[in-house]
Amino acid sequence: MTNNRAISRRHLLMLSGLAMAGAIRPVAAAPRAPLAEGELRGSLQAAQYGVTPDARDVSSRKFREILVRAAADNKPVFLPPGTYPISSLDLPDNVRLTGVPGASRLLYTGDGSMLRAEGLRRAEISNLVIDGGNAWLSDQTAGLFSARAVSELIIENCDIIGASKTALHLERSSARIENNRISGAADYALYAVDGRASSVSNNRVSACGNGGILIHRFTKGADGTQVIGNRLSDIGARNGGTGPFGNAINIFRADDVMVTNNHIRGAAFSAIRANAASNVMIASNQCLNSGETAIYSEFGFEGALVTGNLVDGAANGISVVNFDTGGRLATIANNIVRNISDKGPYVHDTVGFGFGISAEADAAVTGNVIENVARFGLLAGWGPYLRNLSINGNIVRRAATGMAVSVVEDAGQALIANNLFDETPKGAIIGYRWHDAATSDLVEGSSRYLHLTISGNRRS
Repeated sequence: MTNNRAISRRHLLMLSGLAMAGAIRPVAAAPRAPLAEGELRGSLQAAQYGVTPDARDVSSRKFREILVRAAADNKPVFLPPGTYPISSLDLPDNVRLTGVPGASRLLYTGDGSMLRAEGLRRAEISNLVIDGGNAWLSDQTAGLFSARAVSELIIENCDIIGASKTALHLERSSARIENNRISGAADYALYAVDGRASSVSNNRVSACGNGGILIHRFTKGADGTQVIGNRLSDIGARNGGTGPFGNAINIFRADDVMVTNNHIRGAAFSAIRANAASNVMIASNQCLNSGETAIYSEFGFEGALVTGNLVDGAANGISVVNFDTGGRLATIANNIVRNISDKGPYVHDTVGFGFGISAEADAAVTGNVIENVARFGLLAGWGPYLRNLSINGNIVRRAATGMAVSVVEDAGQALIANNLFDETPKGAIIGYRWHDAATSDLVEGSSRYLHLTISGNRRS
């Protein structure tokens, strides 16, 4: 009897414990609704505050109030697919504005300016279509998106189209412009002046009226921008001229800039033009069908590394010149230059068009392969502007003249060694006095021109 009661008591206690455990077992939370396509977790939905697609009565002021609220809470603002008409929208500090790529569209309504960012610590725009509709921009507005003095600006994975001036105009800002598609700008895709260690990478730029990616400074100095892995095509020169317009990538007065691994096709003037830009690196780019000089390092620079590029189709191939204004100190190595014509977009008043590689001062030109050139495969110096050139180990094939080298008075030293010339009907190495051929073929060397050391070259 005692045993039965004890067992029953234990049994009751066990059942009671199980019941209590069941009573305090936590209930699983209801699953969170899935995020909308492209929405970031924790983002603020613009529609919750009355900014909805195609709502013509929503002012840019109301839109900005939402951005300010989200920025204060350190949250992004998400725009669902649709069209959002705006103009004169001043972005607040710490803004993060995003949407669905290709589907969330900001449409400029044409009241003078579209998007502006000034004096901000940080601003981020991503996954949007920014559509200027080719509408009028005021005289005080330089670009569809204008930024000034922004410490950290990120524009990523956006389509930027229909700018009646420049698509992105940046001043005194440090920017990361990445994976965007910029097309149809009347002037430039990107104009960045007085930047600070910016990055412009993996963008697609096409059909711009006066230029592609421009990295400039008001006064010459360190910049440090990297222009890497972009694709540029169909860059025009609507404003004409002899070089300020029509360049796919243009570096002006900006030192310490890298231009690498870009694919460039169809620039009206240069694929890459560096003007008064010291310590510039131009490496591993493809430059196809350029209207003028494919790769230029010119005027007032010290230090240019031009290496590993492929140039196919241009009025000149690679030009590292203007010793008369201080252009000096370069390595031009391991490039392929081919299919160079003597037809350019204007009448040239000095050396003209139709040469493969040109250099003037304190430079090594080595390991290049040059083929199918209308005039000179290599051009060493111009008049008295020749100093300390080493031209070694290059191959020139099918050029009217293999190499033209200056033999005017006051021309400096040049070492021309171990180059191979094939199918150069006007000569392998010819001395020039400005525009005029002044010597017979110097491929075997000459004791007459003491500033030239010529050895080991061969003409097939």
